[in-house]
Amino acid sequence: MAKGKLTTVFFCNNCGYESSKWMGQCPGCHSWNTMVEETVNKNAHKVRSGAGVSPLYSDNKPMKLSNIELSEEDKINTHISELDRVLGGGIVQGSLLLVGGDPGIGKSTLLLQVCRNLSLDKVSVLYISGEESLKQIKMRAERIGDFDESLSLFCETDLSVIEETIKKEKPKVVVIDSIQTMFSEDISSAPGSVSQVREATALFLRLAKSMSISIFIVGHVTKEGTVAGPRVLEHMVDTVLYFEGDRHAAYRILRGVKNRFGSTNEIGVFEMRNDGLCEVKNPSEYMLSGRPVKASGSVVVCAMEGTRPLLIELQALVCHTGFGIPRRQTTGADINRVNLLMAVLEKRLGLKLGECDAYVNVAGGMRLSEPAIDLAIILAIVSSYKDRNIPMDVVTFGEVGLSGEVRSVSMVKERVQEAYKLGFRTCIIPKSSIGQLTNIEGKMNLIGVDTVREALDKI
Repeated sequence: MAKGKLTTVFFCNNCGYESSKWMGQCPGCHSWNTMVEETVNKNAHKVRSGAGVSPLYSDNKPMKLSNIELSEEDKINTHISELDRVLGGGIVQGSLLLVGGDPGIGKSTLLLQVCRNLSLDKVSVLYISGEESLKQIKMRAERIGDFDESLSLFCETDLSVIEETIKKEKPKVVVIDSIQTMFSEDISSAPGSVSQVREATALFLRLAKSMSISIFIVGHVTKEGTVAGPRVLEHMVDTVLYFEGDRHAAYRILRGVKNRFGSTNEIGVFEMRNDGLCEVKNPSEYMLSGRPVKASGSVVVCAMEGTRPLLIELQALVCHTGFGIPRRQTTGADINRVNLLMAVLEKRLGLKLGECDAYVNVAGGMRLSEPAIDLAIILAIVSSYKDRNIPMDVVTFGEVGLSGEVRSVSMVKERVQEAYKLGFRTCIIPKSSIGQLTNIEGKMNLIGVDTVREALDKI
């Protein structure tokens, strides 16, 4: 450890704010009870910021925008189409990517498959593990398939050793598994602390930009579902990917929540098998598998995830409550939005839902937040309340306002085309959107509605 004076400081777990004393509320992000105590070396920053540290960018001088050239070769194809879709077409050279998710969800498996595909393309890859031994990684790799000699494995947690190895090997892609196990001897706090995570991320950011290396960082998540460590970690990286889904289920959803090189709402769907993660080419067909026949409270909605339309079954169960206060519960949908829509039904249609428990479920483990599912939620609730089935070939979408009006949503044509492709022939949509579907009117039975009452009268 570098010689220097040790002192105690307090860091905010949420935003990384530093303070000399403990405070109940963080002045940076205004979160409560997020300050943690750590011991740091006062002179460590002077040592790290001195001579010998590589600059953030290799060309450390101003350049004209017109002199900067781009080509398709600046992106590396992983040969996993679902991952390339989320990344925006491939791995951008010199980018820093963060992959988070629950334990056992498949983060390391996916990245090992990426390493395999890149090695077969003769792309030099360095896999650095701080959690598994070389033999453990070898056992997992044998289940995935054959690897090329372009892949190198390295088990180390010391940042100084890792930095020297990367500069010596000069790989094109590096995988760090995981960021919470890395530590610097210049910092006295334990691995995984705010100081260690921030220092490790800053080091990998400098290496990625100065050497044009694409670096994947695996991050553990907290019980709230966010990456453990300071919130500034997500601000420093170029791309943040989250694995969603139950680790005991077969299907996984990879979602990009931040991407400087592509859309932030794209998703990739995978299925966990014995030989690794396999792509699900048609997620809509999977989401509708096992759909009940002639069951009340079930309706199909077309939601957009980035540029991809998905047909998903939305279920509702409404029954009379045995207590004074009705229970409301949702899975995959916003409970506050459901309460608002139920209030619209009580006020505009006179349904006495205040005496009923209500349960709303998005089948397939998806989480939907866009307002286009409002009309589907209302149809499912009323269908269950009146015990009246919705025809199997009906799909719907639309935003519902507080006056009971049905508003238009974006990308209407793509939604209807996806429904037609999967065999649906009746579509209940906002009336203001029918003008955008002149080429599909003869193929689909388009039902335009202005209010919720009109939509309920059509089924």
